[in-house]
Amino acid sequence: MDRPFDGVRVIEVAAWTFVPGAGAIMADLGADVVKVEPPTGDPQRGLRNALNADDSSPNPFLEVPNRGKRSVTLDLTTPDGLGILRRLVGGADVFLTSYLPKVRAKLGIDVDELCAANPQLVYVRGSGWGSKGPMAGVGGFDAAAAWSAAGTQYKLTAPGAAEPVPQPAAFYDLQGSSAIAGAVAMALFRRERTGRGAVVDVSLLNTGMWTMGPDLASSATGSGELPRMNRRDAPNPIVNSYRTKDDRWVNLVCLQSDRFWPELCGLVGRDDLAHDQRFADAVRRFVNRAECIGELDAVFSSRTLSEWQAALADFSGVWSAAATFDEVRNSAQVAANGYLPTVVGDDGRSFQLVAPPYQFDGAAMTPRGPAPEVGQHTEEVLVEYGYSWDEVGEYRERGALG
Repeated sequence: MDRPFDGVRVIEVAAWTFVPGAGAIMADLGADVVKVEPPTGDPQRGLRNALNADDSSPNPFLEVPNRGKRSVTLDLTTPDGLGILRRLVGGADVFLTSYLPKVRAKLGIDVDELCAANPQLVYVRGSGWGSKGPMAGVGGFDAAAAWSAAGTQYKLTAPGAAEPVPQPAAFYDLQGSSAIAGAVAMALFRRERTGRGAVVDVSLLNTGMWTMGPDLASSATGSGELPRMNRRDAPNPIVNSYRTKDDRWVNLVCLQSDRFWPELCGLVGRDDLAHDQRFADAVRRFVNRAECIGELDAVFSSRTLSEWQAALADFSGVWSAAATFDEVRNSAQVAANGYLPTVVGDDGRSFQLVAPPYQFDGAAMTPRGPAPEVGQHTEEVLVEYGYSWDEVGEYRERGALG
């Protein structure tokens, strides 16, 4: 199967999830991604949750952003290590980094140095706060630079709540990864037409702001903010969530409420609501939304989720149950589209990873392998780039390879 990035060479000098996640997407889509790590490895390797506290199972925090890559260890603080990196970059199409400006300058891997070695290089900087401004040199994880600073946590936390809503793991990191991968494709497309390389900047702050775009645009018009999340005051009662008898949730997303209201009333066994003058059209349902939501609360609380799934099976409006992760993994729709492919680790054990959110020519993009061990491919890659085995041994003795 042809993959869109077949033949593209990527050198990655990055840590954690945001930028490495883009390398993982590119690897899934065919690129040869060489992850250059310090001798101690990407600090992401030490990050595990309570369910993966030991080495008995694959570490999702490592596998998600690093599957399908090759790992080379280089000590970039040594002249030899830096020289090897520049040689690798000289034969690459894309360079990915999450290192801060001062670190890039100190190591000699900033734009000017690497683009001088390869004028057609697509040089990608992933940052927390953007490449300009007073915070350009400040580190930033997604929970700070996107979730908090871009307004998401404020939006999702109900007024008066005892605690703010926490961010799911890597929530904006992985959205930013997808943005980087898309930007790289654009830069490579331009290079095919013009022969020019590119410097690409993607920040977590901008990623978070893009996601909150409608709210930010609304607040800038002078008309005030869009309402914060409160299901009891939803402007459209059939764009809302309702609790079932067995404590599950059904999410209705019927934006054209006049179109779907009569049908929904019939399917839930309340035709009388369709003729109730309080709820006769979208305007009156908005004015009387507290009463309308109250009626629907009573309706949905009278049956279990499985009963509602049967009752709403033929509903022409959009809706979904709030799925558990087990339900997502066992979904026939997920399986049919190949969204959760199986990867075989180096130890022979199989596990599942989410496919990137792209498909080409009807084919699912599956990971080509697990995340590499630290430095697993150092010798292999250096020999490919023209180093002799004797040279590799000398570099290792001098400490350039860790």
